[in-house]
Amino acid sequence: MKQTIYQFLLEKKKVQQKSFAVLIDPDKVNAQKIDALTQLAVTASVDYLLVGGSLVISNHLDDVVQRVKKNCNIPVILFPGTPSQVSRYADALLYLSLISGRNPELLIGQHVISAPFVRKSGLEIISTGYIVVDGGAPTTVSYISNATPIPADKNEIAMCTAMAAEMLGMKLIYMDAGSGAKRPVNEEMIAVVSRQIEIPLIVGGGIKTPEKAYLNCKAGADLIVIGDAIEKEISLIKEMSEAIHSGNPLPVDR
Repeated sequence: MKQTIYQFLLEKKKVQQKSFAVLIDPDKVNAQKIDALTQLAVTASVDYLLVGGSLVISNHLDDVVQRVKKNCNIPVILFPGTPSQVSRYADALLYLSLISGRNPELLIGQHVISAPFVRKSGLEIISTGYIVVDGGAPTTVSYISNATPIPADKNEIAMCTAMAAEMLGMKLIYMDAGSGAKRPVNEEMIAVVSRQIEIPLIVGGGIKTPEKAYLNCKAGADLIVIGDAIEKEISLIKEMSEAIHSGNPLPVDR
């Protein structure tokens, strides 16, 4: 039986092996950029490619996913901002519930609408507790969600939110400072949350340097997601990958 992406993430967490995902926004790429990005991702040993965004206004999600899949064997995971951001050509879907806010539509409402289509997609569905943390600037996700992010210095709120999500049965926690954040999630908050949950922890938003990516891993993040920094300087992929993978103690076979 083929090992699922989630099972693989769990195994990597057990041996403290860190993972690196590059976020591809369909609104910001063309065929040429996808080709260049996937080639560098393969060379740099990127673990996953996330596709999606808070506001996808283009209608070529399927085209983007198919081109990525044609270019490489790196697993493609959808990171949807709305129920319409689903492509059956991907490998898995982060089924996000915005647990840091109190907007019922993003906690469960949109999931009710999308459930039949998502079920029929054949994708591996990974329920994910999505926590938006204040990154020092208004972000698309905070505006679209109409939800106040968790203050950057309120570690206990983030911790209790993540604990609640785990006890409710969610499989992943995703802490995100948002696209365009001035400051990323701080290491102290990552460490506090990581110590209190057993499910994998994803961290993204505002990570601009390999040093910060490394420190996030050291603090307890299991998977680092980087989008904006690589959009601005695609050559950062190799340095980011080296920093994230530098602390991996044991290999895990796919």
